[in-house]
Amino acid sequence: MAEEQDFVDYYEILQVKPDCDPRTLEVVYHHLAKLHHPDHSEGSDIDKFQRVLEAYRVLKDPDRRSQYDEVYFARRGRQPPNAGLGAVSGINSKTAVSDAEAHEKILLLLYKNRREDAENAGVVEWLLKETIDCQDDLFEFHIWYLKSKGFIELTEKGTLAITIAGVDHVIEHSRAEVAEELFLTKARDAEAGSNRPDEPAG
Repeated sequence: MAEEQDFVDYYEILQVKPDCDPRTLEVVYHHLAKLHHPDHSEGSDIDKFQRVLEAYRVLKDPDRRSQYDEVYFARRGRQPPNAGLGAVSGINSKTAVSDAEAHEKILLLLYKNRREDAENAGVVEWLLKETIDCQDDLFEFHIWYLKSKGFIELTEKGTLAITIAGVDHVIEHSRAEVAEELFLTKARDAEAGSNRPDEPAG
């Protein structure tokens, strides 16, 4: 009975489905963290904020999420979504997170190049591929995805360059990272403050 009470449904806390992708997880987390943050006058709730923070820390990490899912789905008597497919192909949530990180690296490199030299913003594919140390077939997948999203384009010189949509994405992603770090810092400070022993009365 105590074991049942100890289990925490992180998906319920974040109000997401168990098969949600990392991007959805991130967007929902930032919304809830901002809503319940101690500095938010209307929806401020330090307890809910801490639970949202704990849930996100576990679910955003592929290894910790995988371990959590084993317990989560075992309690429900079924396998995680696409468990069979992942076992066959070797592709899982950790692969998706790795791909997302590669996309951000490519976009950041192209963003820096355009910002430093707007008139010669393009980068040749082989240089970009070597810079992020990526295999040919995987690099083609990343480029296909970023082109399809409209984040990068092929210039007249045959090089790759970031688009306006790509620049907006880099800025939005960077702002989200800064906001997350600020949330974590304030949460750590609040936790440290609550754990400090009361000073004896003078």
